[in-house]
Amino acid sequence: MRQTGTASLMRSINRSAILDLIRENNPIARSQIAQQLNMSLPTVMRIVDELVAEDLVHPHGGLESTGGRPRPLLEFNGQAYAVVGVDLGGTKMFGTLADLNGSVQHEVYIPHDDGTDDCLERLCELIQQLLDVSRPAGQRIRGIGVGVPSITLTPEGIVAWAPSLGWRDLPLKKILTERFAMPVLVENDVNLAALGEWGFGAGRGTQNMVCIAVGTGIGAGIIMGGALYGGHNQAAGEIGYMPPSVEYLGRCYDQFGALENLASGTGIATRARQLLEKEGLPIPAEGLSAEVVFRAARGGEGWARQVVGDTVDYLSLAIASISSLLNPEMVVLGGGVARSADLLIGPILGRLQGVVPFVPRVVASSLGRRAAAMGAIMLVLQATTGYVVAQRLS
Repeated sequence: MRQTGTASLMRSINRSAILDLIRENNPIARSQIAQQLNMSLPTVMRIVDELVAEDLVHPHGGLESTGGRPRPLLEFNGQAYAVVGVDLGGTKMFGTLADLNGSVQHEVYIPHDDGTDDCLERLCELIQQLLDVSRPAGQRIRGIGVGVPSITLTPEGIVAWAPSLGWRDLPLKKILTERFAMPVLVENDVNLAALGEWGFGAGRGTQNMVCIAVGTGIGAGIIMGGALYGGHNQAAGEIGYMPPSVEYLGRCYDQFGALENLASGTGIATRARQLLEKEGLPIPAEGLSAEVVFRAARGGEGWARQVVGDTVDYLSLAIASISSLLNPEMVVLGGGVARSADLLIGPILGRLQGVVPFVPRVVASSLGRRAAAMGAIMLVLQATTGYVVAQRLS
């Protein structure tokens, strides 16, 4: 039994490695695949035939030249399938219909109030709207991926606690699977953003990276050895709960954590208001938000520069902890606050120099608000192809 299980696992690992290589290196020859992955050519040919039969891979126009019988080069057939991806945030729903290459065919952005009772029904309506979009002839829906601002129990797809939505222990995967009768994957929204950046964005080509999303809250998605890392309770990356100093210990954080109370978009606005009130300065006419604070900092306002400087300190502490523990190659800064990454990344790197043994590359998200929806493509593709990775942690 153990030998059978080991053989089955090896087939899955080989299949996943071949599919990844073809997806990332279009077009490619069977002999190149065998050489690069150190597999026998018959093994490669057998797996390629399976992938061709599933319409995930198809012949490219060119021919490989090895001295034997010429065979067509291979390419990933990303246009054959589409994925519905939804990023369900505390203040918005953002959905895309995109093919497996990451080409967006349609997208919808819907702002909503926190904790609205009809949020689940509006999510279903958004998914149906995307499913009803006209697609290229013959293109099939591969599945649905939903990112939720919550610890999410996988593979069950249960939303443990999403304070901004008012959902606790919600079996979202079961609800959506029964409604739409197709594969549904539910994951933490920042984990999906990390998969999106790794598969299509700033982190493409890395093996070990962390994506930090700073928006209504703060979270991190962790890619280790080319695979998403969830931790023992699927709570890895909940860095919003990191205490920035000892004074934040011994307290109960039943909604938002200590770090996100300070350095999230909401936390930045709150600290700005407190500082303005303390100094007797007027609140900006347009109100206070992280965007307003960063704009004022660019305009040279002293109070705003102080708030941004403190934000840099808080995020630097978090990245220092992540770097010391995980030693990632790259940290991608995403979320709404990342639109002001030009005011954050340089100072963060300056604060990290000499503090940790190896300072990772810190870059801004290249996918923006599409990151989680793009991650849904990777999640659905992996889940529906029996994806297994032989993790390389160094």
